[in-house]
Amino acid sequence: MSTGPLDLVLRRASLHGHDQGHQFDIGIRGGHIVEIAPEINTDAREIDVQGCLVFGGFIETHIHLDKACILSRCGHSESLSHAIAKVSQLKSEFTQEDIYARGQIVLEKAIVQGTTRMRTHVEIDPLIGLRGFDAILKLKKDYLWAIDLEICVFPQEGLLNNPGTDELLAEALERGADVIGGCPYTDDNPKGQIARIFELARHYDLEIDFHLDFDLDPSRMDLYEVGRQAENYGYGGRVAVGHVSKLSAAPPPLLQEAARMMRDAGVALTVLPSTDLYLMGHGETHSVPRGIAPAHRLLQQGITCSISTNNVLNPFTPFGDCSLLRMANLYANALQVGGADELNLCFEMVTSQSARLMNADDYGLEIGNRADLIVLDAPTTFAAVTELAQPLLGFKAGKQTFSRPRPKLFRPGDIVS
Repeated sequence: MSTGPLDLVLRRASLHGHDQGHQFDIGIRGGHIVEIAPEINTDAREIDVQGCLVFGGFIETHIHLDKACILSRCGHSESLSHAIAKVSQLKSEFTQEDIYARGQIVLEKAIVQGTTRMRTHVEIDPLIGLRGFDAILKLKKDYLWAIDLEICVFPQEGLLNNPGTDELLAEALERGADVIGGCPYTDDNPKGQIARIFELARHYDLEIDFHLDFDLDPSRMDLYEVGRQAENYGYGGRVAVGHVSKLSAAPPPLLQEAARMMRDAGVALTVLPSTDLYLMGHGETHSVPRGIAPAHRLLQQGITCSISTNNVLNPFTPFGDCSLLRMANLYANALQVGGADELNLCFEMVTSQSARLMNADDYGLEIGNRADLIVLDAPTTFAAVTELAQPLLGFKAGKQTFSRPRPKLFRPGDIVS
């Protein structure tokens, strides 16, 4: 970190991770947080945030930039398999420019919604080749000024049953993919795919992020094989699994058993409320299941858990504005979360828990950390989740990336300029 005068001070901030009953100033120099105190004396540029909540930004642990914003091309889906098939039909026609343009739309929405870090899953197979990877790699470089983007390459339509996919995955890993992912439920040999993904991860020394157990039958779960392989490879803390909607249908003893395994093996969980709600139980005429794994209960048992977006405006999820706070609020509604402590956990699952899942050790409001900061129009994390507070300001390495003015009411007699 540089020395000398401060570059910027945020005044009167309520800080995530600190006592939210008090306000602090945040001093920034050379792109890093260098001072946090009740009052900082300086002549540096200052912004009075008037008691708003300041935190390290939302973290998107599971999204698909490469197949976003295609709803107008293929319409809604009736099931998970139908959604996969619809995208597959379009995928061969995707160009690098098309993928970049659609991904750019989503990325810019996410930035102004307060997201400072993101892990995007990118499909790799002979149909799409490396066009999606190349497009997202360019986005990663072009938007480094506003967001840190991790690329997780994975085989959406199977690995062992899809010749040529393994070689393409290896090429993407050689060229700089950050994470290796899997989708065992689309493979003829789910255990075989899991084993191969762990082999690739160890070879390239990368973390793993699986799509897993995406249905409502808890009688058989690939989750246990992932846990077994994580223990065999000593990969605890480097494996995440997404969806695992089977856990939403698991009776309490089975849920407890799965939780113990995940905790002991060091396997983290990401739930995707919008997609899980939309696809699970689709077509049921009554008593439609929610399909969302109870992440807040697992978190209370020592398992790293995050809430994320997954898809935006495509057959998997025909909705989305890229607000992770909305996802936290949706999760709280669907899982009937109540009480300040559990609602605060929902905020943690789109911030600090997500940072833990991605092993982002430099995240948060600590002296020496990079000044990636978001100002929310709320005084506390509880208010942020319950009221869907709007992000007002964003900073990346101390440089402002966006602003959103508060709305203004014009009362009778007010002059409208």
